[in-house]
Amino acid sequence: MTGLVLRSTGSWYEVQDLEVLTIWKCRLKGKFKHLDLKVTNPVAVGDVVDVEIENEQQRTAIISAIHTRENYIARRSVHKTGHSHILAANLDQAALVVTLTFPKTSLGFIDRFLVTTESFRIPTLLVFNKQDILAPEWLDLQEDIVSLYRGIGYDCLLTDALSGAGLDALKAKLLGKKTLLSGHSGVGKSTLMNQLYPGLNLKTQQVSTYANKGVHTTTFAEMHACGEGTYIIDSPGIKELGLSGIAPEEISHFFPEMRSLLNTCRFHNCLHVEEPGCSVKQAVAEDRIGISRYESYLSMLSNQDNRR
Repeated sequence: MTGLVLRSTGSWYEVQDLEVLTIWKCRLKGKFKHLDLKVTNPVAVGDVVDVEIENEQQRTAIISAIHTRENYIARRSVHKTGHSHILAANLDQAALVVTLTFPKTSLGFIDRFLVTTESFRIPTLLVFNKQDILAPEWLDLQEDIVSLYRGIGYDCLLTDALSGAGLDALKAKLLGKKTLLSGHSGVGKSTLMNQLYPGLNLKTQQVSTYANKGVHTTTFAEMHACGEGTYIIDSPGIKELGLSGIAPEEISHFFPEMRSLLNTCRFHNCLHVEEPGCSVKQAVAEDRIGISRYESYLSMLSNQDNRR
């Protein structure tokens, strides 16, 4: 039987039969645990797998094979050095939910997410949520940030889950696609989902006023079928996002505004830091590349260099 992985709880997986849509509770065949896959989760939500039925009455089965992935999004494992953790597989797009305050999403986090999705060639949408709590000075800052990312080529939407502002536009972007919905805990992913698709009834929780941080309401990644060929993968809130499988000299390839300049530097192996005749540094000086984006690049470059 061939099925689609809808939910992963670490040791068990919920797999939907692709023919009759029955849900099976599956374990992973032992052979996968002995392969040097360098990932903490060999099976991810969105994977297409082959399963061998174990108990038809109890609907339990064993995952025996994983089909080749079209793509996937992974981050560096926070628990196991040298390993990655796959967030989701076989995606049409990703949507990063961003809040400028309560809780704050840093530009560095946004840029790391975008580099990650660029490295796997996955289109990404930025969703600026919680418009209702933004003071005028925050609205001005948000306008500058949105202008920056739109200028690079990223689609940006402004939403407010409580008033419903921007939700029709977001729903249209999600229609007919398989989307990973990601972001920090507390940015309103579950509230957005409940407003867009009321039948889901996902658990929500208030952001802590003491720490200005969200509380995890999604424990495991889970795919939700939302009709008309629309699937949303709701992932646990991400606190940190370490780049996975990207060498220092490759990082600039995943900044669209730098990528177009890579063949114009004096040196073919230019890292755009101290080298003379660097087109990227010149573009930064001339404000053709945002300083925040360049600072994010330097931070990622330093972080990857330190891992060598």
